[in-house]
Amino acid sequence: MDKIEVILKSALKLFVGFGFHATPTSKIAKEAGVANGTLFHYYNTKEELILALYKHTQGQLSTYVQPKVSKEDSLEMVFRSIYTNTIEWSVENKAESAFIQQFSSSPLHSLISPEDMNSQAAILLDFIHEGIKTANLKHLPADLLQTLITSHISGVTQYLLAGEFSKVKQNKIIKESFELLWDMIT
Repeated sequence: MDKIEVILKSALKLFVGFGFHATPTSKIAKEAGVANGTLFHYYNTKEELILALYKHTQGQLSTYVQPKVSKEDSLEMVFRSIYTNTIEWSVENKAESAFIQQFSSSPLHSLISPEDMNSQAAILLDFIHEGIKTANLKHLPADLLQTLITSHISGVTQYLLAGEFSKVKQNKIIKESFELLWDMIT
């Protein structure tokens, strides 16, 4: 594992455990087994590290979801794949999911450029724009649909993480919650 990966892994653990403000860079460097100067060689500020970790984590999620989506499928099947795989990744990667949630509700979220936001959500935005264009989705602003969808995914993920469900029950919840959301946006 290279130094950047070790630093990001250590930062993830500490940010999720203690929060952004209660985690000094010295603690991250110690956890990563590197000198403070090494951490600052890669990241000039703690905010820069947090942003890099967010982009890295979002990249992991995208890398998991994108190959599972087939553009040849119906719009409903494409969305079902995005929805199901996003929730499954989030449940399997609890720390990363908690970090994304933590970051998304922090003031640092405003530092992500619109281009980066659109890049991270490209697969979902493509689905939304195609659905609006073909009248398969309700004619609402794309950013409103994106907010409704991502909020729903986040809520279902939090529900699943808070409970102890068998895989069968988890799959049933994902399927039923997908149907609710699909009915709402179509």
